[in-house]
Amino acid sequence: MTRTIVESKTKSAIIGFDQPFCVIGERINPTGRKKLAAELEAGDYSTVEKDALAQVAAGASILDVNAGVVYNSNPNPNETEPPLMVEILKLVQSLVDVPLCIDSSVPGALEAGLEVCEGRPLLNSVTGEEERLEQILPLVKKYNVPVVAISNDDTGISEDPDVRFAVARKIVERASDYGIAAQDIVVDPLVMPIGAMATAGHQVFTLVRRLREELGVNTTCGASNISFGLPNRHGINNAFLPMAMGAGMTSAIMNPVALPVSQAKIAEKKAEVLAAGVVLPEDMDDESFVALFGMGSTLARPGKEMEAIRAANLLFDRDAHGADWIAFNKPGGGEAAGGRRGRSGGRRRRG
Repeated sequence: MTRTIVESKTKSAIIGFDQPFCVIGERINPTGRKKLAAELEAGDYSTVEKDALAQVAAGASILDVNAGVVYNSNPNPNETEPPLMVEILKLVQSLVDVPLCIDSSVPGALEAGLEVCEGRPLLNSVTGEEERLEQILPLVKKYNVPVVAISNDDTGISEDPDVRFAVARKIVERASDYGIAAQDIVVDPLVMPIGAMATAGHQVFTLVRRLREELGVNTTCGASNISFGLPNRHGINNAFLPMAMGAGMTSAIMNPVALPVSQAKIAEKKAEVLAAGVVLPEDMDDESFVALFGMGSTLARPGKEMEAIRAANLLFDRDAHGADWIAFNKPGGGEAAGGRRGRSGGRRRRG
């Protein structure tokens, strides 16, 4: 069985066909998050801290770290991203003990991250583009780390799944030329939005089967891409993930956290309830209120996608004696603290 080993200083995460599905938390990423981007440019890492702790508590096995902020003061990411990546990685490693995924389109940021990241991180990513192959594969070999391989090349992203498979095969073969084993390649076959391409789900399931059977590689994806632009995205994601697992997908880059209900939404709902003449107990706290009206929770907790993944792990016999499912469904299940503070320093394990 193909197993991809990702390590922190103290903990291992295994991505594999016979392993529980590996959740790679995606939230430490300023792309599309203007508030986080502004905080990072100002040297404020409070949201990064919250996101790191919440994702591990929700069940993420690996945390993706992306420092792709375009500074207003300096729009050159080749200058700004490497030092920011270093700072975020050091912070996250001091808070949680799970392995990390270093995520950047800037080669300098990837190498800067590799220099400070403890254990054996996952590198995100290499593509089939010639320049990218020549830049990234030597880093993968030098630092003896696994890498995410994205199935696009110099021609772009093809809608033809056969072309995307050929790109993945090209990357695996080129990696082999560097002495990088297939077990250290985690292929992202590129999930298309089903709202734009009706066959997107069927395509990715077929591709994942081929990648497993013909190339023997593990796979990952940006799980929420499948539901982009559609209503009730969680419902689509909840169906997609177990189906992808059944096809052989072994990990996903995704948000494991159901975000807390905001104070603004609570206030809006309370006004609506009062306007309807409903009298609430004076001592009712916000958590009881949102639970009563089915609004979710005031606390960050595992999202519905995590429930679907854990149920699928049980059904695929990747949850010994159902222990994880039982623990998840106990009161407070899935909310155990995954962080720890006060750790610094590290080591670099090289091949």
